[in-house]
Amino acid sequence: MRRQIIVLFCSLFFFALGSSGAAEQDAMPNRGALFKVQQGGHTLYLFGTIHVGARNFYPLEPRLSGLLKKAPVLALEIDPLGDPQKLARAVQQHGLNPKGITLTPDWRQRLDRLLQQYRIEPETVATMKPWLLASLLTVSEFAAQGYEASLAVDAHLSKQAHASGKKIVELESAESQMALFDTMTAAEQLLFLQEAIAGIEDKEQANQAREIADAWRHADTKALEALALKAEMDDTYSGRFVQNVLLEGRNPALADGMVKLMARENNSVAAIGILHLFGKMSVPELLRKRGLTVERIY
Repeated sequence: MRRQIIVLFCSLFFFALGSSGAAEQDAMPNRGALFKVQQGGHTLYLFGTIHVGARNFYPLEPRLSGLLKKAPVLALEIDPLGDPQKLARAVQQHGLNPKGITLTPDWRQRLDRLLQQYRIEPETVATMKPWLLASLLTVSEFAAQGYEASLAVDAHLSKQAHASGKKIVELESAESQMALFDTMTAAEQLLFLQEAIAGIEDKEQANQAREIADAWRHADTKALEALALKAEMDDTYSGRFVQNVLLEGRNPALADGMVKLMARENNSVAAIGILHLFGKMSVPELLRKRGLTVERIY
């Protein structure tokens, strides 16, 4: 599986957040995945999101909406509608480099073609580190396929929680998420960017964007499990980085946060990226290993 696709769905921060723009529709099918977690008489509902969206993703199905309405707390990886200064500081610290990116003429030409294709001015990305630029290209390709960061499921849930005065708990922080990319060397980050460019050029990213969005849209468990297996089997550099650092590396802390939340609150909802919920080292599997009862609702 092409690595930058996974980066978008496990990640990490949001570009250009805006209105969740929910569109009315007659049918409200299941979306993503929903688990019921129990321990010590307390229950937590675990919902899988994606960090982009489309207008016809909404409204979410009534059962989930009911759980969210009753929940004392909504837990998210980070709150996309939280303090923008925290995000700005994290980007400044971990995402920017005044020296810019050094590319060979061939790679520079390939990058320039994509920037032109997405109508991104070169000056706006001149100081981005390679990982940040790769993420921007990924978001831009998803936008070209009709999936916008401004319509992200996380942002939709956050907007509803803020509107109702519900407490929001962040399981991570923008700083901790972005700091993970600084564990790559400069050469590794450059490879990360090059693989992102190649994935867009060969149309693999466009195809997998549709696969992941369709699997989430239809709560297709078999398709989601197949996507998780592809990620586990990806033996490229960035594939291993995403699987080992951005997915499996973050899952224990996400599980810890949920266990702590369950000890304080009952019937809360935790909503995290869908790919954290599938695979051998997924959050549900980690919770089961800790003795909690985990039931898949869909």
